[in-house]
Amino acid sequence: MRGWWQDLTDLVLPAECGGCGTPRTVLCDGCRAALNGAVPRRVRPVPEPPGLPAVYAAAPYADEVRAALLAHKERGALALAGALGAALAGAVRAGLQEGLRDGSAGLRDGRTARIVASWSGTAGGAGASGPVLLVPVPSAPWAVRARGHDPVRRIALAAAAELRRAGASARVVPVLRQRRAVADQSGLNARQRFANLAGALEMTAGGARLLAGGRVVLVDDLVTTGATLVEAARAVREFAGAEGAGEATTTVYRRAAWEGREERKTGPAEERAKWARNTPGMAEVNGLAGPVRAAVVAAAPDSFETNRN
Repeated sequence: MRGWWQDLTDLVLPAECGGCGTPRTVLCDGCRAALNGAVPRRVRPVPEPPGLPAVYAAAPYADEVRAALLAHKERGALALAGALGAALAGAVRAGLQEGLRDGSAGLRDGRTARIVASWSGTAGGAGASGPVLLVPVPSAPWAVRARGHDPVRRIALAAAAELRRAGASARVVPVLRQRRAVADQSGLNARQRFANLAGALEMTAGGARLLAGGRVVLVDDLVTTGATLVEAARAVREFAGAEGAGEATTTVYRRAAWEGREERKTGPAEERAKWARNTPGMAEVNGLAGPVRAAVVAAAPDSFETNRN
């Protein structure tokens, strides 16, 4: 009831811009440009955790973008979901297009551009490679109750609608759930976040069938340390049978790495299984059309600064 009433009042009587507070607008032109004006890019948290899929973000998490995300998530500014969903859809496109570029290495620039541009069509695009399946990172049940809505799922639905308008076969597939309680992440450092989330997610009953043949993109509103997306990817890869397959060794971070040092070591078999990286094509054997990718609305500014693409 609260969500329905908030939806109605937000749409009829927008109080102020979610980014800067300009009155009588959901999102002003300047804040919309901050959210959707840049080309979405590959981002890497510092340090980049093992097991993190390729992540693409629309904008840095700062200033107007930060304010808009918090207004939607914490203050129930539900009318912002459309703009946030459009930004997320752009990040999804960037990830899928990069995959096509990887597969078209060696082609002449013009031909590569045409292949990339057809990602949402039927010839070499999403239609030929399976539907685009947006898998939202699940919110804790207590958080959904407190907020009156699930912000990530709401943004994912808006992104899927945006992708369909562009001609893609896209849908939201909420196949992940929490299998144990987790603490609020906001007050935790990077190492504590990974410990808090390790093994916390699982696939829902029938999730494997829903993901079969699809191009899986994990979606969230924000990435900072990468802990949430690492755990979500682990749960999906566990279904796909990809963990530990085809890799002789996998590097894993020592505990000190989460405190900023870049020391690494080769782990034992159980650690290799736990931290197995996503190897392109591994999931295809078990029914996923390509490697797992991830897309978010925003990422920490330093994850853009260290972008190595």
